[in-house]
Amino acid sequence: MGTEIWLEDVNKFYGSKQALKDIDLTIPQGMFGLLGRNGAGKTTLMKVLATLLPASSGEIDVCGVPIGNAGKIREMTGYLPQDFSMYGNMGVYEAMDYLGVLSGLSKEVRKKRIPELLERVNLQNNYRTKVKAMSGGMRRRLGIAQAILHDPKVLIVDEPTAGLDPEERVRFRNLLCEMAEERIVILSTHIVGDIEATCENIAIMDAGEIIYKGTVSELLSIADGNVYTADISRMELEKVKQEYLVTGMLTQGNHVTVRFLLRNPVQNLFEGAKECEVNVEDAYMYLMYRERGDASCF
Repeated sequence: MGTEIWLEDVNKFYGSKQALKDIDLTIPQGMFGLLGRNGAGKTTLMKVLATLLPASSGEIDVCGVPIGNAGKIREMTGYLPQDFSMYGNMGVYEAMDYLGVLSGLSKEVRKKRIPELLERVNLQNNYRTKVKAMSGGMRRRLGIAQAILHDPKVLIVDEPTAGLDPEERVRFRNLLCEMAEERIVILSTHIVGDIEATCENIAIMDAGEIIYKGTVSELLSIADGNVYTADISRMELEKVKQEYLVTGMLTQGNHVTVRFLLRNPVQNLFEGAKECEVNVEDAYMYLMYRERGDASCF
């Protein structure tokens, strides 16, 4: 059986609205990041891969299985939607056991795997905790546990860290990286920091299209030589915002440290501007501006 997912000329229509446009993509084993703004088409693509939505056209192969074989793909796929929920009055172990029954797992398998998974997601001391009493981070970790209860080859997680505090976000990202050592993990998010911290292979979506696919290193090279920082007065800030693409500001008294992108590689610089190292957010914003041709994403 294969160890990658590939898509060729995949389209998805909702009536006259096209949500996915000619998607060509190969997703290898390990962590794969799908980055894009809310409404870019990420969730639609995730649901198509999980066979929750049919594609309107195109070909998809999941680890050697054609997308038309939905039953087989669901057997090998775990899915954590953005809004994961369970019956609130169920305890953690009870919820996992119920989901195991729905997945067709025997009592013996459930009895062995559930404790192992709850320990792996650091919920071993919460067997009786009601789902409705859990924090957002705990519910996300429970969601991961249920998604891999049947030991899938593919794990799809949609916006998993939205709304989490910084500590829970780091824990969750580390957990996903551990999972990716033995399977394909697709992380769909609009949070650039999640991609930067976990993924080397990524794709960026906008308006239903893939506008970038490759490695993080290759993405960084797109904005190389176009990222600068400078210390300016507050009075100069508005002018700088009009002429450049400002991505960060730190105000200290009457002075502001700005981080900005050039609108084009030959744009003139003002005195005191210094080139700085590109990060993923810089490269992402530069790519979005270059593709859209305007600054509406800033």
